[in-house]
Amino acid sequence: MKLVKPLLPLAAAAVIGGGAGAVATTALHDDSPSVRTVATTRTVAATTSDSSTALSPHDVYQSAKDSVAYITTGSGTGSGFVVSNDGYLVTNAHVIEGANGQIKAKIGDGKTLDAKLVGEDASTDLALLKVTASNLKPLQLADSSGVEVGDDAYAIGNPFGLDRTLTVGVVSALQREISSPNGFSIDDVIQTDAAINPGNSGGPLFNAAGQVIGVNSQIESTGSSSSGGQAGNVGIGFAIPSNTVKTVVEQLRASGKVSHAYLGVQSGDAQGAGAQVGAVTAGGPAATGGLQVGDVITSLGGKAVEDSSSLSSLVDEHKAGDSVEVQITRSGKQQTLTVKLGERPTTTTSSAQEEQQQQPQEEVPGFGGGW
Repeated sequence: MKLVKPLLPLAAAAVIGGGAGAVATTALHDDSPSVRTVATTRTVAATTSDSSTALSPHDVYQSAKDSVAYITTGSGTGSGFVVSNDGYLVTNAHVIEGANGQIKAKIGDGKTLDAKLVGEDASTDLALLKVTASNLKPLQLADSSGVEVGDDAYAIGNPFGLDRTLTVGVVSALQREISSPNGFSIDDVIQTDAAINPGNSGGPLFNAAGQVIGVNSQIESTGSSSSGGQAGNVGIGFAIPSNTVKTVVEQLRASGKVSHAYLGVQSGDAQGAGAQVGAVTAGGPAATGGLQVGDVITSLGGKAVEDSSSLSSLVDEHKAGDSVEVQITRSGKQQTLTVKLGERPTTTTSSAQEEQQQQPQEEVPGFGGGW
Protein backbone atom coordinates (compact mmCIF):
# COMPACT_ATOMS: atom_id res chain seq x y z
CA MET A 1 0.00 0.00 0.00
CA LYS A 2 1.28 3.47 -0.84
CA LEU A 3 1.16 5.99 1.95
CA VAL A 4 1.52 9.75 1.67
CA LYS A 5 2.84 11.64 4.66
CA PRO A 6 2.81 15.32 5.52
CA LEU A 7 6.32 16.17 6.66
CA LEU A 8 5.87 17.02 10.34
CA PRO A 9 7.81 15.14 13.03
CA LEU A 10 5.46 15.91 15.92
CA ALA A 11 2.15 16.89 14.39
CA ALA A 12 0.35 16.63 11.08
CA ALA A 13 -2.36 18.47 9.26
CA ALA A 14 -5.95 17.37 9.46
CA VAL A 15 -6.38 16.36 5.86
CA ILE A 16 -9.44 15.09 4.07
CA GLY A 17 -8.63 12.52 1.39
CA GLY A 18 -10.40 11.98 -1.90
CA GLY A 19 -8.43 13.14 -4.92
CA ALA A 20 -9.51 11.88 -8.30
CA GLY A 21 -8.20 8.40 -8.79
CA ALA A 22 -6.25 8.71 -5.54
CA VAL A 23 -4.45 5.77 -4.03
CA ALA A 24 -5.30 4.55 -0.55
CA THR A 25 -3.39 6.70 1.94
CA THR A 26 -2.67 7.28 5.57
CA ALA A 27 -0.93 10.08 7.43
CA LEU A 28 1.09 10.87 10.54
CA HIS A 29 -2.17 11.90 12.16
CA ASP A 30 -5.79 10.77 11.90
CA ASP A 31 -6.56 11.87 8.36
CA SER A 32 -4.69 11.60 5.10
CA PRO A 33 -3.60 13.64 2.09
CA SER A 34 -3.43 11.80 -1.19
CA VAL A 35 -1.34 11.83 -4.31
CA ARG A 36 -2.46 11.22 -7.82
CA THR A 37 -0.28 10.20 -10.72
CA VAL A 38 -1.28 12.29 -13.71
CA ALA A 39 -0.61 10.58 -17.00
CA THR A 40 -0.66 13.66 -19.20
CA THR A 41 2.43 15.62 -20.17
CA ARG A 42 3.03 19.34 -20.33
CA THR A 43 4.94 21.25 -22.98
CA VAL A 44 7.43 23.67 -21.44
CA ALA A 45 9.87 26.08 -22.96
CA ALA A 46 13.21 24.49 -23.69
CA THR A 47 15.98 25.51 -21.33
CA THR A 48 19.66 25.70 -22.04
CA SER A 49 21.82 23.60 -19.77
CA ASP A 50 25.05 25.44 -18.98
CA SER A 51 27.24 23.58 -16.50
CA SER A 52 29.45 26.66 -16.09
CA THR A 53 26.57 28.56 -14.42
CA ALA A 54 25.28 25.68 -12.30
CA LEU A 55 26.16 25.77 -8.62
CA SER A 56 27.54 22.80 -6.75
CA PRO A 57 25.45 21.40 -3.89
CA HIS A 58 27.95 23.05 -1.52
CA ASP A 59 27.44 26.43 -3.17
CA VAL A 60 23.64 26.10 -3.14
CA TYR A 61 23.80 25.33 0.57
CA GLN A 62 26.16 28.18 1.40
CA SER A 63 24.06 30.70 -0.49
CA ALA A 64 20.78 29.57 1.11
CA LYS A 65 21.50 28.26 4.60
CA ASP A 66 21.07 31.60 6.34
CA SER A 67 17.65 32.06 4.76
CA VAL A 68 16.14 28.73 5.87
CA ALA A 69 14.08 28.80 9.06
CA TYR A 70 13.41 26.27 11.80
CA ILE A 71 9.72 26.68 12.63
CA THR A 72 8.39 25.53 16.00
CA THR A 73 4.87 25.62 17.40
CA GLY A 74 3.21 24.24 20.49
CA SER A 75 2.45 21.02 18.67
CA GLY A 76 5.28 20.39 16.22
CA THR A 77 8.20 21.61 14.15
CA GLY A 78 8.86 22.23 10.50
CA SER A 79 10.79 24.35 8.05
CA GLY A 80 10.36 27.63 6.23
CA PHE A 81 12.35 30.23 4.35
CA VAL A 82 12.70 33.98 3.86
CA VAL A 83 10.93 35.51 0.85
CA SER A 84 11.49 39.22 1.55
CA ASN A 85 14.07 41.32 3.37
CA ASP A 86 11.34 42.86 5.54
CA GLY A 87 10.66 39.65 7.42
CA TYR A 88 8.18 37.52 5.48
CA LEU A 89 8.61 33.73 5.64
CA VAL A 90 6.89 30.92 3.75
CA THR A 91 6.02 27.57 5.28
CA ASN A 92 3.29 24.93 4.97
CA ALA A 93 -0.16 25.57 6.37
CA HIS A 94 -0.05 22.18 8.10
CA VAL A 95 3.16 23.19 9.91
CA ILE A 96 1.34 25.91 11.87
CA GLU A 97 -1.92 23.98 12.26
CA GLY A 98 -2.99 24.16 15.91
CA ALA A 99 -0.27 26.66 16.83
CA ASN A 100 -2.74 29.05 18.48
CA GLY A 101 -0.41 31.97 17.84
CA GLN A 102 2.59 30.23 19.39
CA ILE A 103 4.92 30.24 16.39
CA LYS A 104 8.68 30.65 16.63
CA ALA A 105 11.21 30.94 13.80
CA LYS A 106 14.98 30.54 13.99
CA ILE A 107 16.46 31.82 10.74
CA GLY A 108 19.92 30.50 9.95
CA ASP A 109 22.16 30.91 12.99
CA GLY A 110 20.07 33.77 14.32
CA LYS A 111 18.03 34.04 17.49
CA THR A 112 14.67 32.36 17.88
CA LEU A 113 12.04 34.97 17.01
CA ASP A 114 8.33 35.30 17.52
CA ALA A 115 6.54 34.82 14.21
CA LYS A 116 3.16 36.31 13.39
CA LEU A 117 0.80 34.42 11.11
CA VAL A 118 -0.07 36.79 8.27
CA GLY A 119 -2.37 34.29 6.59
CA GLU A 120 -2.71 30.71 5.41
CA ASP A 121 -4.28 28.94 2.47
CA ALA A 122 -5.29 25.37 3.20
CA SER A 123 -6.14 24.80 -0.47
CA THR A 124 -2.45 25.04 -1.39
CA ASP A 125 -1.02 24.10 2.03
CA LEU A 126 0.90 27.37 2.25
CA ALA A 127 1.24 29.93 5.03
CA LEU A 128 2.92 33.32 5.30
CA LEU A 129 4.65 34.39 8.51
CA LYS A 130 6.20 37.71 9.57
CA VAL A 131 9.14 38.29 11.91
CA THR A 132 10.86 41.47 13.04
CA ALA A 133 14.49 41.17 11.99
CA SER A 134 17.14 42.99 9.97
CA ASN A 135 19.67 41.88 7.37
CA LEU A 136 17.50 39.05 6.12
CA LYS A 137 18.41 37.50 2.77
CA PRO A 138 15.36 36.43 0.76
CA LEU A 139 15.54 33.38 -1.48
CA GLN A 140 14.63 33.82 -5.13
CA LEU A 141 11.56 32.03 -6.44
CA ALA A 142 12.17 30.44 -9.83
CA ASP A 143 9.71 30.12 -12.70
CA SER A 144 8.53 26.56 -12.03
CA SER A 145 7.01 26.28 -15.51
CA GLY A 146 10.56 25.87 -16.81
CA VAL A 147 11.43 22.93 -14.53
CA GLU A 148 12.14 19.70 -16.39
CA VAL A 149 12.42 16.07 -15.37
CA GLY A 150 16.06 15.27 -14.66
CA ASP A 151 16.97 18.74 -13.39
CA ASP A 152 19.10 18.84 -10.26
CA ALA A 153 17.10 19.30 -7.06
CA TYR A 154 18.39 20.24 -3.61
CA ALA A 155 16.35 20.34 -0.40
CA ILE A 156 17.25 22.15 2.81
CA GLY A 157 15.17 21.71 5.93
CA ASN A 158 14.94 20.26 9.42
CA PRO A 159 14.12 16.53 9.12
CA PHE A 160 13.43 14.98 12.52
CA GLY A 161 14.66 18.24 14.07
CA LEU A 162 18.11 18.06 12.44
CA ASP A 163 18.40 21.71 11.47
CA ARG A 164 19.44 22.84 8.00
CA THR A 165 20.04 19.43 6.50
CA LEU A 166 20.95 19.37 2.80
CA THR A 167 19.83 16.51 0.56
CA VAL A 168 20.50 16.08 -3.14
CA GLY A 169 18.51 14.54 -5.98
CA VAL A 170 16.72 15.30 -9.21
CA VAL A 171 13.29 16.32 -10.39
CA SER A 172 11.68 12.90 -10.80
CA ALA A 173 8.38 13.94 -12.39
CA LEU A 174 6.11 16.89 -13.04
CA GLN A 175 2.37 17.53 -12.91
CA ARG A 176 1.68 15.35 -9.92
CA GLU A 177 -1.50 16.04 -7.96
CA ILE A 178 -1.77 15.84 -4.18
CA SER A 179 -4.54 16.59 -1.69
CA SER A 180 -4.39 19.77 0.35
CA PRO A 181 -5.24 19.91 4.07
CA ASN A 182 -8.83 20.87 3.23
CA GLY A 183 -9.25 18.12 0.65
CA PHE A 184 -8.96 20.06 -2.61
CA SER A 185 -6.37 19.22 -5.25
CA ILE A 186 -2.97 20.91 -5.51
CA ASP A 187 -1.91 20.77 -9.15
CA ASP A 188 1.41 20.84 -11.04
CA VAL A 189 3.25 19.42 -8.03
CA ILE A 190 6.96 18.59 -8.46
CA GLN A 191 8.13 15.10 -7.55
CA THR A 192 11.72 14.64 -6.36
CA ASP A 193 13.96 11.88 -5.05
CA ALA A 194 15.95 14.32 -2.89
CA ALA A 195 15.46 12.86 0.58
CA ILE A 196 12.80 14.72 2.54
CA ASN A 197 11.38 13.50 5.82
CA PRO A 198 9.10 14.64 8.66
CA GLY A 199 10.36 18.10 9.59
CA ASN A 200 11.13 19.14 5.99
CA SER A 201 7.59 20.51 5.60
CA GLY A 202 7.66 24.11 4.43
CA GLY A 203 11.31 24.03 3.42
CA PRO A 204 12.67 25.00 -0.01
CA LEU A 205 13.48 22.77 -2.97
CA PHE A 206 16.18 24.38 -5.13
CA ASN A 207 17.40 24.13 -8.70
CA ALA A 208 21.07 24.19 -9.68
CA ALA A 209 21.00 27.99 -9.80
CA GLY A 210 20.08 28.16 -6.12
CA GLN A 211 16.52 29.32 -6.87
CA VAL A 212 13.48 27.90 -5.10
CA ILE A 213 11.40 25.74 -7.44
CA GLY A 214 9.03 24.43 -4.77
CA VAL A 215 8.01 24.07 -1.15
CA ASN A 216 8.50 20.54 0.21
CA SER A 217 5.19 19.31 1.58
CA GLN A 218 4.50 15.57 1.44
CA ILE A 219 6.19 12.22 1.02
CA GLU A 220 4.97 8.87 -0.14
CA SER A 221 5.94 5.98 2.07
CA THR A 222 5.45 2.25 2.47
CA GLY A 223 4.99 2.36 6.22
CA SER A 224 6.40 3.39 9.58
CA SER A 225 10.06 3.59 10.43
CA SER A 226 11.81 2.84 13.69
CA SER A 227 12.18 6.56 14.39
CA GLY A 228 9.30 7.35 16.68
CA GLY A 229 7.00 5.13 14.68
CA GLN A 230 7.05 7.61 11.81
CA ALA A 231 7.48 6.83 8.15
CA GLY A 232 10.58 8.11 6.42
CA ASN A 233 11.84 8.81 2.94
CA VAL A 234 11.59 6.20 0.21
CA GLY A 235 12.69 8.46 -2.61
CA ILE A 236 9.32 10.01 -3.49
CA GLY A 237 8.66 13.51 -2.25
CA PHE A 238 6.36 16.29 -3.42
CA ALA A 239 6.87 20.05 -3.55
CA ILE A 240 4.30 22.77 -4.24
CA PRO A 241 5.56 24.64 -7.33
CA SER A 242 7.09 28.08 -6.92
CA ASN A 243 4.66 29.71 -9.35
CA THR A 244 1.82 28.68 -7.03
CA VAL A 245 3.83 30.05 -4.10
CA LYS A 246 4.23 33.43 -5.83
CA THR A 247 0.50 33.79 -6.41
CA VAL A 248 -0.46 32.73 -2.90
CA VAL A 249 2.17 34.90 -1.17
CA GLU A 250 1.03 37.95 -3.12
CA GLN A 251 -2.57 37.49 -1.99
CA LEU A 252 -1.72 36.61 1.60
CA ARG A 253 0.53 39.62 1.91
CA ALA A 254 -2.16 41.91 0.51
CA SER A 255 -5.19 40.63 2.40
CA GLY A 256 -4.25 37.64 4.59
CA LYS A 257 -6.42 35.31 2.54
CA VAL A 258 -6.56 33.66 -0.87
CA SER A 259 -9.48 33.46 -3.28
CA HIS A 260 -9.99 30.34 -5.40
CA ALA A 261 -12.49 29.90 -8.19
CA TYR A 262 -14.95 27.03 -7.79
CA LEU A 263 -16.90 25.08 -10.42
CA GLY A 264 -18.78 22.72 -8.12
CA VAL A 265 -18.20 19.32 -9.70
CA GLN A 266 -16.34 16.14 -8.99
CA SER A 267 -14.85 14.54 -12.07
CA GLY A 268 -12.73 11.71 -13.38
CA ASP A 269 -10.80 11.15 -16.59
CA ALA A 270 -13.08 10.45 -19.53
CA GLN A 271 -12.41 7.74 -22.07
CA GLY A 272 -10.42 9.73 -24.58
CA ALA A 273 -10.00 13.43 -23.93
CA GLY A 274 -11.98 15.37 -21.36
CA ALA A 275 -13.18 15.19 -17.77
CA GLN A 276 -16.34 13.24 -17.00
CA VAL A 277 -18.61 14.72 -14.35
CA GLY A 278 -19.21 12.26 -11.52
CA ALA A 279 -21.12 14.57 -9.17
CA VAL A 280 -22.57 18.08 -9.24
CA THR A 281 -22.94 20.09 -6.04
CA ALA A 282 -26.56 21.15 -5.68
CA GLY A 283 -26.92 24.92 -5.89
CA GLY A 284 -23.31 25.31 -7.00
CA PRO A 285 -22.00 27.16 -10.07
CA ALA A 286 -22.00 24.08 -12.32
CA ALA A 287 -25.54 23.09 -11.36
CA THR A 288 -26.78 26.63 -11.92
CA GLY A 289 -25.05 26.67 -15.30
CA GLY A 290 -26.74 23.44 -16.40
CA LEU A 291 -23.99 20.83 -16.00
CA GLN A 292 -25.18 17.31 -15.27
CA VAL A 293 -23.72 14.04 -14.06
CA GLY A 294 -22.27 12.12 -16.99
CA ASP A 295 -21.34 15.22 -19.02
CA VAL A 296 -17.84 15.16 -20.48
CA ILE A 297 -16.20 18.58 -20.21
CA THR A 298 -13.93 19.15 -23.22
CA SER A 299 -13.18 22.86 -22.92
CA LEU A 300 -13.33 25.58 -20.27
CA GLY A 301 -12.75 29.24 -20.95
CA GLY A 302 -11.63 28.51 -24.49
CA LYS A 303 -8.93 26.03 -23.46
CA ALA A 304 -9.05 22.30 -24.06
CA VAL A 305 -9.70 20.02 -21.10
CA GLU A 306 -7.47 16.97 -21.49
CA ASP A 307 -8.45 15.18 -18.29
CA SER A 308 -9.69 15.76 -14.74
CA SER A 309 -6.41 17.32 -13.60
CA SER A 310 -6.45 19.67 -16.57
CA LEU A 311 -9.95 20.79 -15.61
CA SER A 312 -8.79 21.58 -12.09
CA SER A 313 -5.84 23.63 -13.40
CA LEU A 314 -8.05 25.60 -15.78
CA VAL A 315 -10.52 26.46 -13.02
CA ASP A 316 -7.59 27.66 -10.90
CA GLU A 317 -6.58 30.07 -13.66
CA HIS A 318 -9.80 32.03 -13.15
CA LYS A 319 -11.22 34.13 -10.35
CA ALA A 320 -14.43 33.74 -8.42
CA GLY A 321 -17.14 35.61 -10.31
CA ASP A 322 -15.69 34.95 -13.76
CA SER A 323 -18.18 33.73 -16.37
CA VAL A 324 -16.69 31.00 -18.54
CA GLU A 325 -17.89 29.02 -21.50
CA VAL A 326 -17.89 25.28 -20.82
CA GLN A 327 -18.03 22.94 -23.79
CA ILE A 328 -19.44 19.51 -23.02
CA THR A 329 -20.45 16.31 -24.71
CA ARG A 330 -23.80 14.97 -23.47
CA SER A 331 -25.33 11.82 -24.92
CA GLY A 332 -23.00 12.09 -27.88
CA LYS A 333 -23.95 15.70 -28.68
CA GLN A 334 -21.77 18.77 -28.14
CA GLN A 335 -23.13 21.73 -26.19
CA THR A 336 -21.76 25.01 -24.86
CA LEU A 337 -22.86 26.25 -21.44
CA THR A 338 -22.01 29.44 -19.58
CA VAL A 339 -21.03 29.04 -15.93
CA LYS A 340 -20.33 31.81 -13.43
CA LEU A 341 -17.58 30.48 -11.16
CA GLY A 342 -18.08 30.77 -7.41
CA GLU A 343 -15.81 31.02 -4.39
CA ARG A 344 -14.34 27.72 -3.25
CA PRO A 345 -15.83 26.41 0.03
CA THR A 346 -13.63 26.16 3.09
CA THR A 347 -13.35 22.37 2.78
CA THR A 348 -14.53 19.59 0.53
CA THR A 349 -16.60 18.42 3.50
CA SER A 350 -18.62 21.64 3.52
CA SER A 351 -19.25 21.14 -0.19
CA ALA A 352 -20.09 17.46 0.13
CA GLN A 353 -22.54 18.07 2.95
CA GLU A 354 -24.82 19.73 0.44
CA GLU A 355 -27.13 17.47 -1.52
CA GLN A 356 -25.37 16.14 -4.63
CA GLN A 357 -26.55 14.57 -7.84
CA GLN A 358 -24.36 11.52 -8.28
CA GLN A 359 -24.22 8.54 -10.59
CA PRO A 360 -22.94 5.16 -9.35
CA GLN A 361 -19.20 5.33 -8.81
CA GLU A 362 -18.48 2.25 -10.87
CA GLU A 363 -19.58 4.18 -13.95
CA VAL A 364 -16.90 6.82 -13.27
CA PRO A 365 -13.65 5.04 -12.22
CA GLY A 366 -12.54 7.90 -9.97
CA PHE A 367 -13.82 11.40 -9.37
CA GLY A 368 -12.09 14.07 -7.38
CA GLY A 369 -12.69 16.18 -4.31
CA GLY A 370 -14.27 19.00 -6.27
CA TRP A 371 -13.31 22.17 -8.10
